[in-house]
Amino acid sequence: MSTLSPPLERTRTEPSQVVTRQLLARLARNVGVPLAALAGLWLLWSWSAIPVQVTVDGVTETVITHRRTLEPLLVDLGLDLSPRDRFSLPPTARLKRDMAITIQRARPARVLADGRDMTVESWAATVGELLADAGIGADPYDRILLNGQRVALDDPLPPPAVALERPTYDRGYAWEAMRTEPLQLRVYRAIPIVVDDGNLPFTIRTTAQTVGEALREAEITLYLGDIVQPSLGSPVSTGLRVFIQRSTPISLEVDGRLLKTRTQGKTVGDALTQLGVGVAGLDQVSPPLDAPLYENVAIRITRVREDVEIEEDIVPFETVFVPDENLLIDTQQLVNPGAEGITRRRYRVRYEDGEEVSRVLEDKWVAQEPAQRVIAYGQKIVPRTFVTPDGQEITYWRHIRMKASSYSASTAGVSPNAPWYGRTRTGARMRYGIVAVDPRIVPLRSKVYVTGYGFGDALDTGNAIRARRIDLGYDDDNLVLWNSWVDVYLLWPPPPAYQITWVLPNWPPVPK
Repeated sequence: MSTLSPPLERTRTEPSQVVTRQLLARLARNVGVPLAALAGLWLLWSWSAIPVQVTVDGVTETVITHRRTLEPLLVDLGLDLSPRDRFSLPPTARLKRDMAITIQRARPARVLADGRDMTVESWAATVGELLADAGIGADPYDRILLNGQRVALDDPLPPPAVALERPTYDRGYAWEAMRTEPLQLRVYRAIPIVVDDGNLPFTIRTTAQTVGEALREAEITLYLGDIVQPSLGSPVSTGLRVFIQRSTPISLEVDGRLLKTRTQGKTVGDALTQLGVGVAGLDQVSPPLDAPLYENVAIRITRVREDVEIEEDIVPFETVFVPDENLLIDTQQLVNPGAEGITRRRYRVRYEDGEEVSRVLEDKWVAQEPAQRVIAYGQKIVPRTFVTPDGQEITYWRHIRMKASSYSASTAGVSPNAPWYGRTRTGARMRYGIVAVDPRIVPLRSKVYVTGYGFGDALDTGNAIRARRIDLGYDDDNLVLWNSWVDVYLLWPPPPAYQITWVLPNWPPVPK
């Protein structure tokens, strides 16, 4: 296949008259008079022929002819032309030597429409013109396929596709090797169908195979909630009536979400039923369930619930200590465990969408009266004995676990220039064997025994010596640093009852 470029030219040459005369003279000498006469006739025939330039579809050749008009020449050339072909001269025009003759053949096309298969030649530039030449009417709703591709009536036709046959030894005229591929045009007729879209029915024309395709071609928008009868996949037939039941667009705000959708329901309740959204109890719906729907209605569901809540006010009980002369000192006994006072309030609480909107007090009552916790502490003092590591037996009336530290005159924090430097709280001179105590725990001037230290006299106090703290005294030249828990034994005899702290504070906290 190839497309013809500039016109091709070919000239059929004949012997010149000079050569002819020489040949005749030679024949006359050699053959004789009869042959010379025959050669004369041939020469006369050659003189009567004329050359003309014939161009067919842009391809030019020189043709020698004895015809005097165009029409018999075309018959001699074997050109089977149709009435739509175009000629530069009328068929009756008289031929002249070296005359230029131009012939343009109409373009072939195969048209299939309305059950007919026809071939036409046409000079049409568009699809519509080609159908008009074929005598076939069409409208914009018909589906027209040109060589298998859908086209419109005003679409231009593609340029001709010309093929050249492979040349042979005697190929004849150049235009005989030209083959123009015919166009193929197929027309599918549109059929009318009626669409009832809820308003005034209207007719559309379509070539679609199914209802869905027909509506799409007609640019009829369908939404997810719309109902179409017959269904979108149903085949299209003449006179078909399509019903579209339109859905209503709505927005629904519920459970913290905003949903925009469409529904076939007529009321708010119908829409919620179709969407599977339940309403129960005290839930509030706006607009009401029986309100009719309209486009883009905003439906809001407020989830409402009421709870009964009980609040308690706890009044802690008091702990009181009571003496018991039958209990040993530093022992305790629980007499009454005590009970907290409980006051209860009942509220009715209303929640909307999970948020509390109201709280109403419905009742208040005392569920339990407070009761004191009573602990008995011992006041019975009996002598007890203890054997020191060096084998000495001591008698004591109380044993206390205490945190021990140590000091001397120079480490007591008193300036050497002070008049009370090296003196204790009781006025005694500082030495080994003096201990500083809290007088509320260990009465001053009482004697004690400290494990790891020995005997001591409680003759001093200190700002940091509180409760279970004891400071062990040393001379400056034999100071030993302490920071540990020790057992302190208060030696017999006990002090008067008013000097005894019967319930010892747990500070610093005694390690377990």
